[in-house]
Amino acid sequence: MRAAHLVFDVNDLDKAAAFWAALLDLAVTHRGADWIDLSPLGGGGPVLSFQLVPERKVVKNRLHIDIAVSRSDGGVVAAGHRAQALGAEPASPLHSAASSPWQVWRDPDGNEFCLVTEAAMIDLGSAESLADDVSGAH
Repeated sequence: MRAAHLVFDVNDLDKAAAFWAALLDLAVTHRGADWIDLSPLGGGGPVLSFQLVPERKVVKNRLHIDIAVSRSDGGVVAAGHRAQALGAEPASPLHSAASSPWQVWRDPDGNEFCLVTEAAMIDLGSAESLADDVSGAH
């Protein structure tokens, strides 16, 4: 078995697909009346999909995507500016600003995702990362 799709429930199919396609530089590979697929994450990973639903999101996601950003591309702050220009809103302050910054964001439908420093993804077992996880922030 393998994970084939990561599916977001959304109220505006086109807006959600356009946001995530632009943020992650992915192409639309399939479009239906109530479903859109983007190209696989990481080239061979699961497909990012969007399903049109009538109900609005009302509680925090139980699952979210961490998007690794490179310090050489301006890091979490620059990625946050890009996400905001595409329609995202910050959902937390910038955490661990001095070492491995990360921040929680909401896409245009309110689904949470995190922008994290690439090095933080590699060193998830550090004391600081564990302390942040225990606090429930990330």
